[in-house]
Amino acid sequence: MHFQWYPGHMTKAKRMMQENIKLIDLVIELLDARIPLASRNPDIDQLAQNKARMIILNKADLAEDKWNAAWEEYFRDKGYEVVRINSRNAGKMKSVHSVIQAACKEKIERDRKRGILNRPVRAMVVGIPNVGKSTFINSLAGKACAKTGNKPGVTKGKQWIRLNKQVELLDTPGILWPKFEDQSVGQKLAFIGSIKDEIVNTEDLAAELIRFMNSAYKGVLEEKYQIEGAEDPYQLLEGIARSRNCLLKGQELDTGKAALLLLDDFRNGKLGRLTLEYPPEV
Repeated sequence: MHFQWYPGHMTKAKRMMQENIKLIDLVIELLDARIPLASRNPDIDQLAQNKARMIILNKADLAEDKWNAAWEEYFRDKGYEVVRINSRNAGKMKSVHSVIQAACKEKIERDRKRGILNRPVRAMVVGIPNVGKSTFINSLAGKACAKTGNKPGVTKGKQWIRLNKQVELLDTPGILWPKFEDQSVGQKLAFIGSIKDEIVNTEDLAAELIRFMNSAYKGVLEEKYQIEGAEDPYQLLEGIARSRNCLLKGQELDTGKAALLLLDDFRNGKLGRLTLEYPPEV
């Protein structure tokens, strides 16, 4: 399968981010804890040069805890402030506030020495589509400030959100990059829903997910859907269709519907805590 998705609004969004970066003290980059490297936009490093950096390993409740810890250590070793969260749990957001202050302590101290007191830290929140930026911001603010939705492309323009007297956030649209050098990156992004289902063959995508599950988490699908195991992923997809009563007229199996069901179950954590990639040193 070939994966590519870079619509015009992403070009505009990138330009907007470039124009606003001069106003920013801190870049907060949200990654999907299941695919921390694949969910990193390589353009962000160039955009965020000379800015304080913070990484949020989001949806950590959907990934294996031991690998969450390994990824946190990996990014800390590279000099980033790192926080693991499930953005739907507002109770864990207090640690994010304190890390924002820690990440910007040099800037705050510089301001103090220049007699600039009480100027809020300005942070830009960046990430790929559907990584959970708006939900993260709403949880951090304790109210619905940013539009949310479980599909890519919900946030279309920039939004400034004042968290408190100390912090202002700039929410930005999720953007990918023009070309995936490694198609496995595109595949992982499609798995988590960062590439629109409408532009990929979801049955083939589901088959690739089944291949991964058979390799890394053998038996999970069979137990979840109460089906017989199969080496052929399309045969297993038919088993899921049969088990979940996904049928067309004439009792023909609707494997297209079964594929979407499987992808949704994966994206929403109904298959358990799964990690799709591991730190390079491991």
